[in-house]
Amino acid sequence: MDNQRTKPPQKPPLPVDEDGKATVFNPFTANSRQMITFHLSWLSLFSCFFSTFSIPPLLPVIRSDLHLSPSDIATAGAASFVGSVLSRLLMGPACDILGPRLASATLSLVTAPAILAVSLASTPLFFSLLRLLVGLCLGNFVANQFWTSTLFSGPVVGRANATAAGWANTGSGLAQLTMPLIYSLIASLFRAESPSFCWRAALILPAVFQALTAILILKYTNDNHHHHHHHNATTKPAKKDTIKILLNGLKNYRGWIMAILYGASFGVELTIDNIIAEYFYDEYGLRLEVAGAVAACFGLGNCISRPMGGAVSDYMGKRYGVRGRLWSLWAGLTVAGLLCVGLGRVNTLYGSILVMCGFSVFVQASSGMVFGVVPFVSTRSLGVISGMTGSGGTLGAVVTQLVFFSDTTKMSTHTGLFAMGIAMLLCTCTVTLIYSPQCGGVFCAPSPSTLDDQDYTLLD
Repeated sequence: MDNQRTKPPQKPPLPVDEDGKATVFNPFTANSRQMITFHLSWLSLFSCFFSTFSIPPLLPVIRSDLHLSPSDIATAGAASFVGSVLSRLLMGPACDILGPRLASATLSLVTAPAILAVSLASTPLFFSLLRLLVGLCLGNFVANQFWTSTLFSGPVVGRANATAAGWANTGSGLAQLTMPLIYSLIASLFRAESPSFCWRAALILPAVFQALTAILILKYTNDNHHHHHHHNATTKPAKKDTIKILLNGLKNYRGWIMAILYGASFGVELTIDNIIAEYFYDEYGLRLEVAGAVAACFGLGNCISRPMGGAVSDYMGKRYGVRGRLWSLWAGLTVAGLLCVGLGRVNTLYGSILVMCGFSVFVQASSGMVFGVVPFVSTRSLGVISGMTGSGGTLGAVVTQLVFFSDTTKMSTHTGLFAMGIAMLLCTCTVTLIYSPQCGGVFCAPSPSTLDDQDYTLLD
């Protein structure tokens, strides 16, 4: 007789739906597979933002050392975003095929040496090329959002996506704050009279940090159950038609509109991260450390603002469906555009700081609201849609950097900010074009007709 007792099945630490996605989200816990993966995923993306934006707060020193003209600085800033566009486009299909864990860790490990190589730059061209390579690491944003979308179910996915991205994006603000301090610390400890040595040595920290977080991803996470279920269903996923998935995403016009909206929110945010420290340094004569601290106020706002946008999107989705998510996105991005216009018209230090902080709240919340909508655009091509949207963000940064803040257009920074705000308001109008019969649109209610349930999902 078998005396062994059969152990009752253990309940998962978090309640999950039939796909293994968590139905609750508490970002201040780490007692489940979903939450451990969530925290390591945003930390890895945080390190990528820190690496990419460890350079802009040091530009007042770097430009003197490398003899960079304003045009060289604008080109290098745009190059970092071009790298991100390319990597984000490729990261979506990579997540669909390889899974977000391997795709994310590989990109971080491959690009970490690039930030070290920046310390070897000696010419403007070499500096711009290296910034392009460093910018590739921001492709991990797509892996982060894809991963989070497969970990959490519809009612909480907007908040989960926004919190992951918001906390990760604070890496840009922390870099603005800490890199000038690290520069000063190195100068003090080594009594270095050469600024060239100090800024180059300061770049060691972000490179090591980025590589370390990639190793943690490989060691302590797994691609979630839903991803593997999706790939191991009865349809032989090893032979999955990746071309069909890619084309399905590219043909979805809603994905292209999401890319435009993300360019008008996150793309603008990236551009501000790139110019704001140098702007306060030049415009108001602040010291390097003080200008960095002021600029950090913009990036660090992500810790609250972007999760708040996701929470608002989830609340509106619960009350009004996907239409509610679109309404909140339209309102948030409109206010952000108006504040950007205002930032271009304020001429005092304290006034600029106040408007900048208000602008950061709404533009970052709008970024969170964009990815509160993305999981409902297409389930079959989620990785592709995420990649298109993420690439739209960095492409928006390239365009705004070159159009509004380079020598080509001869605009002052004040005029560039004003014009960028107008462009944001125009892009916001594209929200009204998003419609599906199941979900409806900004002005139109859902249709009773039924579509392929793999094309759209509804928040019930």
